[in-house]
Amino acid sequence: MTGIDQFPRRCWAEIDLAALERNLIAIKAALPPHIRYIAVVKADAYGHGMNQTVARLMQAGIDMYGVANVAEAATIREIGGSGWSILVLGAVLQDEAPFLFEYDLTPTLSTVEEVAFLDRMAAERGATLKVHLKIDTGMGRLGIWHENANTLFDALKAASHLQLDGIYTHFAHAETDVEFTERQRRRFMTAIAAVDWIQPEKLLIHADNSAGLTSFSRESAYNAVRIGLLQFGITPYAQSLFAKVPTTPIFSFKTRIAIVKDLPAGTEISYGRTCRLKRPSKIAILCAGYGDGIPRALSNKGFALIQGQRCPYLGRVTMDQTIIDVTDLDPLPRAGDEVCLIGTQNDGEIKIEQFARWAGTISWEILCSITKRVPRIYKTSIATG
Repeated sequence: MTGIDQFPRRCWAEIDLAALERNLIAIKAALPPHIRYIAVVKADAYGHGMNQTVARLMQAGIDMYGVANVAEAATIREIGGSGWSILVLGAVLQDEAPFLFEYDLTPTLSTVEEVAFLDRMAAERGATLKVHLKIDTGMGRLGIWHENANTLFDALKAASHLQLDGIYTHFAHAETDVEFTERQRRRFMTAIAAVDWIQPEKLLIHADNSAGLTSFSRESAYNAVRIGLLQFGITPYAQSLFAKVPTTPIFSFKTRIAIVKDLPAGTEISYGRTCRLKRPSKIAILCAGYGDGIPRALSNKGFALIQGQRCPYLGRVTMDQTIIDVTDLDPLPRAGDEVCLIGTQNDGEIKIEQFARWAGTISWEILCSITKRVPRIYKTSIATG
């Protein structure tokens, strides 16, 4: 080892790639054979690491990747070469558009202007560009509003150098609002049914993600699903088709104890003095803070695992250090001992979903907020069982 790699780790994340592969196999086994698997790996594969995650998913047999932008898509192409379909889920800026052709990418189109611009660019290159159209059925973000979808379809029909490869929408509240999700489904299918020149069975038709999926049938036009967090072992809500799929969390977040010390009752803890000790206490100072990805919102909330036991956070989380109460532990921990922030330790577990609830946010944000200062350690064993 050379450079910073030689230093002992103060805070790190562990990624189990074998578990990732097992998760994907389990998810695919729960899907009917005709359903295509779009692996969503945007935002550095939700903080798990693009390079390692994408390479393992290639081995496991996904059908398409979904990314946020052209730069992410180019990274996948550099990792895996040709032969992998890559859907850019975000809007493509005009100065990014040439890279669609260079890297053989599939853009998402939401406007008539995008259709016209990319058709001209493809014509200038003597190329045909595959595209997906997005229909806004209630998210209010990308996509053409469902009532106006015919204008986008008409523009695409007139475009001689664009090839329709798929149509999709995005659910706004799939986790808890079944009624609104069904309304979005109806809007989506109505917009597609109004177009007489397309053949849905020859396209990728997708709306569902890990949370939204409730069922698939041969009679349905849906033939693809976008899977993000579920492949990383973060389970959807209970009514989802995938709620009972046996996936395993692949991400753990760990740090170490810097020092352990005694403080008297009445001591006020950390910035702002927001915590006052009610008893003589033994506290541990952790080698991680919000500069690593422990949310400041966890101040005086939640727990970390030491010796498999939950120890509460005390006072405000600071940039580089966090304070926890270890008074009730026996034996008393020591400097250098491992602390589990997310994951399992002995018989204890803190799931990322619980960690996120303590912080008043969602698992997606937690994963994307664990900073580059935190090295990712990859377990690369063969997936078995």
